[in-house]
Formats: sequence, structure tokens, C-alpha cells
Amino acid sequence: MSHHLSGPNLRSPRGDSRLDLTDVFAFPAADALGRTVLIMNANPYAPTQAAEFHPDAVYRINIDNDGDHRADVAYSFTFSAPTHTGAQTVTVHRATGAAAQKHEPTGDVLFSEAPVAFGDAPDVIEANGRKLSVGLRSDPFFADLEGIVNNFTWTGKDAMADANVFGIALEVPDADLGPDPTIGVWARVSLRQDGQLVSVDRGAHPSLTAYFNQEEVKDAYNAGEPADDWDTYREAWTAVLQHTGDYTTAAATETLKLVLPDILRYDRSRPAAYPNGRTLVDDVTSARLTMVSGGKITSDHIPPHTDVLPVFPHLGHPHPVK
Repeated sequence: MSHHLSGPNLRSPRGDSRLDLTDVFAFPAADALGRTVLIMNANPYAPTQAAEFHPDAVYRINIDNDGDHRADVAYSFTFSAPTHTGAQTVTVHRATGAAAQKHEPTGDVLFSEAPVAFGDAPDVIEANGRKLSVGLRSDPFFADLEGIVNNFTWTGKDAMADANVFGIALEVPDADLGPDPTIGVWARVSLRQDGQLVSVDRGAHPSLTAYFNQEEVKDAYNAGEPADDWDTYREAWTAVLQHTGDYTTAAATETLKLVLPDILRYDRSRPAAYPNGRTLVDDVTSARLTMVSGGKITSDHIPPHTDVLPVFPHLGHPHPVK
């Protein structure tokens, strides 16, 4: 799920931070009309836990453009094994139709063996009417995590103030995404094992698994499909809201419609601001606290990061590694 340390017991999926999806973003391009920026971040606290993308994984951004909660367009990102110097390249496929619902990287090749930037400056590559930038970047997520786990006793400390992630940023023409301005976006990380791709992390809305999923279901959730979310998780998540926010069953049901299925809805005819898409400065932590508490806790008092870039790839320059 879109959440740092989204495996069981506050660990990365399979205990491997390379496979840990942290956040998903969707918002309009800064310098051109009719274009959309899609970002998925992985590898929390990079590069201290892992210094490369997993070469046996498929990182993917899925697009639902007809409202059936299934992928109609999929962008798959696969990585070469790192060289002795740590260098990697990325290849990007775009699949549509039935192929988009399979986890394999198929379809048109948009970028082939493009360089991954592990230094301070991003590599921005343009080809086939799209922009791509992949590499080490500043983590835009902001939250008082210490205060949250300490019974909401706020510390004023942003847990991600100096943290980095591996960012995958893609800018595409709106025509890529379908004719309807409303789309659904989610990301997935799959790992190849014994010749099969196994989904080990997936999601779109931030910080759901931390509040809603019991440890024993996290792996199953990460392996699942959004189209099954409502039937599978509505009852258990309703119970969570009734416990944490004193919701009635009816109120919990309406609230859960915002995040189940776990697909980020983005109406491109309206300004992007979570939960309509998500920009790098949207206060999603406060939004989730408000939801879970039934409005009793409305903020963790941490402001957005100021290092985001005004132009593509928008993710800030990486912090020095301590």
C-alpha cells in the first residue's frame, strides 16, 4: 500500500526496502496544458537500506479510465542489474486493454535503458511525447510520526525532514490516459519469483495500512486487486472507524467510499488537491487523522516540505546521506 514500511510489523514487504512503495501522486504538468504528472516513490530512507532498484521487480503505475476499478493503461518500469559502480538503467513499457491488467511489463516501449540518477541532479529524458526522471530524490511526505505513535502527543518533528526515496516521475499527454477527465491511479510493486510475478506492495491512498489493516492481512492486501477491496475490507474497516472515530455504520460506509477501492481518483477538469489527485504539498497526514478520529484530531501541525521543484520532476534534490 502507499505507505512507508507497508509490510507486516512495520517492515518493508519481504523485508526489502527496494520493494516498499511509499507514495503515489497525480497532478497537472507545471509548464504545459493537457499533460499529467504521475509519480510513485519507493525505498524509504534511501539509500541507507538499499542503494538500487530491485532488478527482479516490476514497478508499475496503473490507470483506470472507465470506472471499473481495473487497469486500462499501465506504465511498467523495470531496471537493469547494477553495475560494479552501482549504475542502473530503466526501461518503460505502456500497456493498454487486457494487457494492462497483467503484471508483466508488456506493450509499447516508451523509454529503453534510460539512466537512473543517483546523484544530486535529476536526469530528465524526453521521448515519444513523454518525460521521465528516475532516481534518488528528497522524500516529500511529511508527518509527526513520533507524535502519532505516542498517543498523538505532538513533538513538532517531521520524521521525513531529511529523508530520501527513490522517485519514478513520468509526465504524459492527457490523451495517454483516456478521453474522460476522471481517472483512477494506483501503483504496484511485483517481484519475480520462480518465474512468476508476485505482487508484494500496492496502493494509492496514503497511510491506510497503518490504521486499517491488521498485521496478518497486510501481505494479502498488498497482493490483492482494487476491484476486490470493497467486498473484502469494508466490514473490517468499518469496525476500525467505529472504534477510533465513533462512527455509525452508515457514516463509516460513506467515509470508506473515499478510500475503497484503494484507487486515487483524479478529475483532471478540477484543481488537483487530495483526494482529487495528490500534489507533493497536500497535507495527507492531517486528512487521514481527521478521517480515522472522526474529526477529533485534525492536524499533526507539520507543514509541507519547501524543497519541491516548480518544474519536472518536482521531487526535491536528495538530502546528504548521514
